[in-house]
Amino acid sequence: MELISGEDECLCQRQKYCVARPIYTQEYLQDQLHLRKKEPQSVIHNIKQSCRCTTKKAKSLLYSCIPILKWLPRYPVKEYLLGDFISGLSTGVMQLPQGLAYALLASVPPVYGLYSSFYPVFLYTFFGTSRHISIGTFAVISLMIGGVAVRIAPDEMFDIVGTNTTNSTDMSKFMERDAMRVKVAVALTLLAGLIQLCLGILRFGFVSIYLTEPLVRGFTTAAAVHVFISQLKYLFGIKTKRFSGPLSVIYSLVAVLSNITTTNIASMIVGLVCILMLLGAKEINDRFKKKLPVPIPMEIIVVIISTGISTGLNLSGTYGVEIVGHIPTGFCPPAFPDISLFSRVFVDAVAIAVVGFSMTISMAKIFAFKHGYAVNGNQELIALGLCNSIGSFFQTFSVTCSMSRSLVQESTGGNTQIAGLLSSFMVLLVILVIGYLFEQLPQTVLAAIVMVNLKGMFKQFADIPHLWRTSRLELAIWVVSFLASVSLGLDYGLLVAIAFAILTVIYRTQSPQYRILGQVPNTDIYCDIEEYEEVKENPGIKIFQANTSIYFANSEMYVSALRKKTGIDPGAILIAKKKAQKRHAREMKKANKTEKRAVLKLTNDVEMAAKHEVMNDDPIVDLAVNGKNGSADRTLQDSPSEELEHFMMPIINVHSIILDLTPVNFIDSVGVKTLKSVIKEYKEVGVEILLSGCNGIVMKDLTKLNFFEKNIKRDIIFHSIHDAIIHCKFKASSLALASSEEQILSSDTQSQI
Repeated sequence: MELISGEDECLCQRQKYCVARPIYTQEYLQDQLHLRKKEPQSVIHNIKQSCRCTTKKAKSLLYSCIPILKWLPRYPVKEYLLGDFISGLSTGVMQLPQGLAYALLASVPPVYGLYSSFYPVFLYTFFGTSRHISIGTFAVISLMIGGVAVRIAPDEMFDIVGTNTTNSTDMSKFMERDAMRVKVAVALTLLAGLIQLCLGILRFGFVSIYLTEPLVRGFTTAAAVHVFISQLKYLFGIKTKRFSGPLSVIYSLVAVLSNITTTNIASMIVGLVCILMLLGAKEINDRFKKKLPVPIPMEIIVVIISTGISTGLNLSGTYGVEIVGHIPTGFCPPAFPDISLFSRVFVDAVAIAVVGFSMTISMAKIFAFKHGYAVNGNQELIALGLCNSIGSFFQTFSVTCSMSRSLVQESTGGNTQIAGLLSSFMVLLVILVIGYLFEQLPQTVLAAIVMVNLKGMFKQFADIPHLWRTSRLELAIWVVSFLASVSLGLDYGLLVAIAFAILTVIYRTQSPQYRILGQVPNTDIYCDIEEYEEVKENPGIKIFQANTSIYFANSEMYVSALRKKTGIDPGAILIAKKKAQKRHAREMKKANKTEKRAVLKLTNDVEMAAKHEVMNDDPIVDLAVNGKNGSADRTLQDSPSEELEHFMMPIINVHSIILDLTPVNFIDSVGVKTLKSVIKEYKEVGVEILLSGCNGIVMKDLTKLNFFEKNIKRDIIFHSIHDAIIHCKFKASSLALASSEEQILSSDTQSQI
């Protein structure tokens, strides 16, 4: 057999693919192969082996739990240290303003954003497996935390109205509200961390596969809309309450627009100027990133300049611009989170745990693939769980990987998590020494930083035309994820998006592609006959293929597609035959009555003729015998019904159907019953069903589910389509030869008679 690729004509003329082997049924092939002997192990033996501790096993376990022990002793100082140092400084410069800004999203005082930018980053250095991602505060997670904090501790609970207040009584209410929201955020962080830790210990790192890329991108785009609208009030200096839950985006936007006349002009001008500066710097960094040794740290520059201007011009006192306020120096003492809040935040904790891990593992895999190393999903879950759960005792809120900081950390020469460790030390310096210098920082500047950092997320709207051209189903996932998250909130929106993504998987398995295959001439290659002009079907043979497994959800559709594609419906054929036989029986009955009347009349005529001959003394002729073989009766006997002959003869020109099970991954009991029924039905109309391409798992399923019985032998299963085709051709030729011999023998017998 010759296989021609068509890409290189000269090469194809030299290369040939020739195989000479027997026709392999699955049974014959298994008889020729020898299974490896596997001694069954008892449960007790397996437990002993898993509990057995050796030096090598203990060392491997220690390295997997604390990855820094494996790579730090081999750290190439001369090659990596300078790049990690520059990268750490660049990332730390971004950590400071983003930590302050994202704390506002989480509805907690800004200093807790600094805490969240230190403890988790420091811990991830020891437990994480990715060398390039930047762990810390992130807009999406911060917004989800803020929504929960506002829901459990709203302003109304503390009799706070949306106006500026300066008296000590109202300030105490604000402090009480902030303290309660910090308790909610910390409890939520601890629970999310414990969930991540448990999932990592139980090796549930695969859960991220259910968050497909279109779902995550639609979700994060919706989160960007939430974040952008939530920052409008800070940008314009408008006092409105914060909303959470379904339609919170609409309520927040309406609240800002209805109070637009109360805009603080000074706050708006400062915010817009900062946005223009940040956008300009980002454009320069993107355009000249290959020429710049490090990106321009415009965020920290904007923070320093705006803080200096705010302090010098007293923007807070003179123009009423909202500022960050008191930033305590040093750390708060560790405290145990309020676990009584767990029942109220459990669903939100699950959502934050899953989303946080999804963000981390997706970015980690991108950088690992680019730089040629591996990341462990289960260890990433454990690392995140430890960062969040341990950090919660030091008043941090939940963290994950930041896309913008990770890109900066990688592009500025970062090679290991030493860069992340250095960035955490920069945050530590601010917390311990110079944090108070940022107390006069206008909140509108933080809002500008948050809004500009959403630029990358808003670019994801370009996914819509791309997915429209490539995959409408993935576009539906993106759109549903976006709309559900915008309208219902990030927590419920995520649940709806995951449910819809699972439904699309069910839809795909229940709506597979069914094809009739044909042979590429002079090869053992079989392709869709509707797709290629050169592909031809073998006479009398149909090859049916479905790109899905056969189980309870699609077995009926499989049979329906088989009948439609092959053009053979055994039920309809049998019904047609029965109807024809009934019509023939009625005609025969009617013909018999006519025959009886004709015979009776003939008998009477014979008797009259006999009497007449007797009277004339003529010899008696045995007319009865002649009448019995007369023309009328001979016509009835020698001319059977043409309709009966038509329906009793095969009315289809297909003698074999091959079911290609190569794409089938598994088959359940309903699928086995379906195949049995198909084989039986088609056998009744003279069509043989053969199977091909069954993998080992499918063969085990067929054996366990009692597919092979007295009427179904293993010799109907072939190793490949080509084996089945050759078998069908050989059998058809043998039957044709036998039929021709019978016809010759019959004609010889009749001639002798």
